[in-house]
Amino acid sequence: MDVEKDLENIAEEIRKCTDCQLYRNRKNAVPGEGSIEKGIMIIGEAPGYNEDLQGRPFVGKAGKLLEDLLSIAGLKRDEVFITNVVKCRPPNNRQPEEAEIDTCSKYLEKQINTIKPKIIVCVGNVSSNFIFKKFGLKFESMNKLHGKIFQISNLKLQTLIIPTYHPAAILRNLNLLPLAKEDWEKIGEILK
Repeated sequence: MDVEKDLENIAEEIRKCTDCQLYRNRKNAVPGEGSIEKGIMIIGEAPGYNEDLQGRPFVGKAGKLLEDLLSIAGLKRDEVFITNVVKCRPPNNRQPEEAEIDTCSKYLEKQINTIKPKIIVCVGNVSSNFIFKKFGLKFESMNKLHGKIFQISNLKLQTLIIPTYHPAAILRNLNLLPLAKEDWEKIGEILK
C-alpha cells in the first residue's frame, strides 16, 4: 500500500469536491500537507483567507504561531501532517456549520485511516469536538481538556489524542499562550 499515493488521491478528490456550498466561493480547497513519517497529525478547523489563497493549511500569523508551538515539542512543520476538518474556507472565516462538517469529514476520516497516526493533535474546539465524537469520547471544553492525553485503541487505530488551543484563538487572547506552550511541551515529552 502506497500511503503517499493514497493521500494524493484523497487530495485530488477534495480539490474536485462540490458536495456542499463552500466550493462555490473557494479559490483553493486545502487538503492538507506534510510528512507522515513520525505519525503525527495536526487537525484544525477550516481554512482561512490566506489558506484559501495558497491552498495550504495554517499559513499567515496562525501558521507562524503553530510553527513556534511545534518547535516547543521539538518538531518542524514538515515533520507532521497538517489538515483541517473542513477543507474549504467558510465565508468571512466563520466557524463551519454542522452540515458542512458532516459533508466534508469523510475526507478527514479517509486521511486518518490512511495515515494511521500515532498522535492526533486537535487544535481548537471544532476539531476536538469532531475527533472526540468520532472516537466516542465526550468533549467538555478546551479549558478543561487542553493538554490531556486520550488513548484510542481499536481494530483500525491505536493513537493518542491531545486537544489544545487553536493558534488563532491564542492570537486573539494571549493569556492562552502559556497554557498552549505547556501542552506542546507535553507533546514533546511523549515523543522522547
